[in-house]
Amino acid sequence: MASSSGNSSMCTKIQSSGSEEDLQLMMDQRKNKRKQSNRESARRSRMRKQNHLDDMMREVSRLTKDKSEIITSIKVTTQQYLNVEAENSILRAQMTELSQRLESLNDIINLINATTSSYERDCYQSSAQNFFNMLSLNEPITASAGFFQW
Repeated sequence: MASSSGNSSMCTKIQSSGSEEDLQLMMDQRKNKRKQSNRESARRSRMRKQNHLDDMMREVSRLTKDKSEIITSIKVTTQQYLNVEAENSILRAQMTELSQRLESLNDIINLINATTSSYERDCYQSSAQNFFNMLSLNEPITASAGFFQW
């Protein structure tokens, strides 16, 4: 009997040794599976990060292009604005000079009306009419160059 109990304990040791090996083998398999899963997860994470970086680089490129187009548009608009301002300045100066000429002509007409007879007025009006007809045949009246100096 003693030997049977010794055999039994030997058998238990062999079984326990086999199950420890199986347990160790299962643990190693789980560990390897977990490592593989972690590697795959890390690979997917790196891919997502790279895709996100690529998207951001495309966005930076697009925004840089948009910025360049906006700057060009602003430069063109600014130049057009300056051209219009220059033209407006010339037109204002011409308007001022023409207003002054008109005022002078009205003063002359008032002076003529106040100091002459109707016959003389008719002569002046005829001369003035001839003067204006002559002006309409020639080039338009323009402001003098000295007038534009501020």
